[in-house]
Amino acid sequence: MGRPQVIDDEERERVYEKVAAVDVAKDSGMVCTRLPHPSRAGTRQSTVWTVQARMGAIRELGRQLARGGIQTVTLESTSDYWRIWFFVLEGCGLAVQLVNSSQAKNLPGRPKTDKLDAMWLARLTEMGLLRASFVPPAPIRALRDYTRARTRLTQERTRCWQRLEKLLESALIKLSSVASKLTTLSAQDMVRALIAGERDPQVLAALARGKMKAKHDDLVEALDGMFGDHHGELAQLLDSKIAELTARIEEQAAAQPGAWGVNADGTTGPGAGTSPGDPVLPVVQRLAQVPGISEDLARSIIAETGLDMSRFPDAAHLVSWAGLCPRAHQSGPRARNGKKGRGNGYLRGYLGQAAIGAAATATFLGERYHRIARRRGKAKAQVAVARSILVIIWHLLASPEARFTDLGYGYYQARTDKDKRIKNHIRQIEALLGHPVTIAKAA
Repeated sequence: MGRPQVIDDEERERVYEKVAAVDVAKDSGMVCTRLPHPSRAGTRQSTVWTVQARMGAIRELGRQLARGGIQTVTLESTSDYWRIWFFVLEGCGLAVQLVNSSQAKNLPGRPKTDKLDAMWLARLTEMGLLRASFVPPAPIRALRDYTRARTRLTQERTRCWQRLEKLLESALIKLSSVASKLTTLSAQDMVRALIAGERDPQVLAALARGKMKAKHDDLVEALDGMFGDHHGELAQLLDSKIAELTARIEEQAAAQPGAWGVNADGTTGPGAGTSPGDPVLPVVQRLAQVPGISEDLARSIIAETGLDMSRFPDAAHLVSWAGLCPRAHQSGPRARNGKKGRGNGYLRGYLGQAAIGAAATATFLGERYHRIARRRGKAKAQVAVARSILVIIWHLLASPEARFTDLGYGYYQARTDKDKRIKNHIRQIEALLGHPVTIAKAA
């Protein structure tokens, strides 16, 4: 008989007396309140009605729920339709939680209507059976809008360069055959000169930088052709828009008090904490110390995770929320590999970029990447290093005084038991040869 294990409920699992839930649709929402029955002790009473998805109607609903002493309101995350409900009800002073649709699924065999869905959602809320999704505060939401817009524009710029390559080929210009890719600085200078009206191959080839200068003759031949500037102009427009968004992101991040550092004399502000001896560095600089993370990438990561790590009790919760770990799937003596959750796609993308950047460095994370890549492939190594980076980020955000310290590229090798490795290799050789092997030290 196993030893009994005592497990306390989490804060979210407590039972509520007065709750409300909204089954959200595009133009309206089905509202359900669950309150103690006015005349029958020990029983509950549900009230269901429809509210139009308009600012005035939802604001009036918020005032009504606040007067009724509603302790929490649950919304199901349906597309982007939940936003007006969440922000307006939150503005009315109510505790609002957003839950993933997978958390509030109706049971098989039960009828499904908007009214029954709202009642089921309210019952789950009342018993504390729902896990709320993370919704960042308003300043982080604004920063997130900018960083995600920049990400989409960057992806669109990549597509534009691909279309531009096809256009250059149709114009008989073979620049992509000489340059490694059109996104290099030399190639961009030549394309911009073509857009500006320059057509002389000698002048265009002279714009080459660095190693590209050695390919001058090849460039002259490759740039001798016809050119249309439509896609090039589009790529140029996207470049300028991305630069504007980057500047705006820097302003938004610097304006948040939670991102400020602290000077040696204890003062804080947008420019505080920038000296090496200051007790608290600005959060962007703190994260940028991690290999693979630039300051721009740090701002993008902050826009997804926020600055308040109390939302995630430990680093494992943040990793799970990001979708960088498999789900537990154990039954009896058998433990299987669970499926990975969807998580936050933008955050996973940013961490993947950071992992690839860290892989090219002579650091602990770089060594970790290559050790895993040799055994399990580059894709799994990238995910493993991304997870390690996210754990580091949690600690840096949870403890503002913390600083990143690299364990060093030789961390694993310094802790390897050489005698144990020798025995393992001898055992493998003996298994191959079929007879004992003795190793003697050289004279």
